[in-house]
Amino acid sequence: MNQTFDIIIVGGGAAGFFTAINIVEKNPKLKVAILERGADVLQKVRISGGGRCNVTHACFEPKELVKFYPRGEKELRGPFHQFGSGDTIEWFENHGVKLKIESDGRMFPVSNSSQTIIDCFMQATQKLGIAVLTGQSVQSIFNIDIDNEKLWKIETQTEKYLAEKLILATGSNPKIWEMLQTFGHAIVKPVPSLFTFNIKDSRIKELPGVAAQVTVKVKDSKLTSTGALLITHWGMSGPAILKLSAWGARILHDKNYQFTIFVNWLNDADKEEVEKKLKELKQEHAKKSVSKKSPFELTNRLWESLVLASGIETETKWADLSKLQLQNLASQLTNGTFQVNGKSTFKEEFVTAGGIDLKEINFKTMASKLHNNLYFAGEIVNIDAITGGYNFQNAWTSGFIVANGI
Repeated sequence: MNQTFDIIIVGGGAAGFFTAINIVEKNPKLKVAILERGADVLQKVRISGGGRCNVTHACFEPKELVKFYPRGEKELRGPFHQFGSGDTIEWFENHGVKLKIESDGRMFPVSNSSQTIIDCFMQATQKLGIAVLTGQSVQSIFNIDIDNEKLWKIETQTEKYLAEKLILATGSNPKIWEMLQTFGHAIVKPVPSLFTFNIKDSRIKELPGVAAQVTVKVKDSKLTSTGALLITHWGMSGPAILKLSAWGARILHDKNYQFTIFVNWLNDADKEEVEKKLKELKQEHAKKSVSKKSPFELTNRLWESLVLASGIETETKWADLSKLQLQNLASQLTNGTFQVNGKSTFKEEFVTAGGIDLKEINFKTMASKLHNNLYFAGEIVNIDAITGGYNFQNAWTSGFIVANGI
């Protein structure tokens, strides 16, 4: 026996819920169901931002906002004019959730709990009569004719559903991508996008938790990034590294995550400048030991490690530094070479580059260009962003545009 709905949304995550709620708010007559394969919905929302849910970013100019998307920059410009970060803030406020801006621009619920977002969505779906059906793993999708009308037939392991319109909001789901390929859609092969670098190196081994403002470059590529770098037990993380991992997702995948990076611990200072400064310090602090106190905006522990790596003993005085030692220290500070051997997932926030080819989507409605009444929302398409609330913003924007289109 088929269960019939006007619209079926596959995927009970951020994009699926946001799409459903906006559709029924615009047209309460529509009968809408969300199908979720797991036992629980909104799992990624629950764990995102360390359980606080980084809802969006305080970047309100569409032409600036698109710059945080390694894939999708050009395509999202129009959608962000329709529904951007400011609209997200207003939408959540209208639904009883106040957001706050943190110093780095990330936005969270004032409650500091992702449960606030989940409660907001669950209350809205109940109030609007949207069916939320869990344990429904889609096995097959058909586009069939019934009484001269084209309908979507969705079969799960336990049920069969019919709907006039189908919205896929399944995130990075290889099984759904395979089904779409049978419908003629091209899928850009997925590769990891947000990840940290595994580095075993004596200079950083004892420094987990130490951070610095740096510039990082990947050898033999144009990849470069500035921002905070965090030393971890397994290597390096922080915004500077995560930006590189997002922009370099395909390049670093092709290198099998074995590559060399250059770290400028003094951000944009060049070697000659630093050498000059070190010579001045040699005069000014002649009798002081070099390793004891950092003369730059680096923690003393990191400074000491780089001093030792330059061939300078712990007790060596500034006055006793040789020309070669000064040069070595300037090199360590401005162009430290580190070997990356592998990657680690960034927290639980697994993001992939890849998905439905963007050329096959109408970005005015998020509809498929190949099939009528088929729409996409969220990460199922080949769009991804750096960390900071941008991936959620894509979910809200695409969901809103689908709802508008329908």
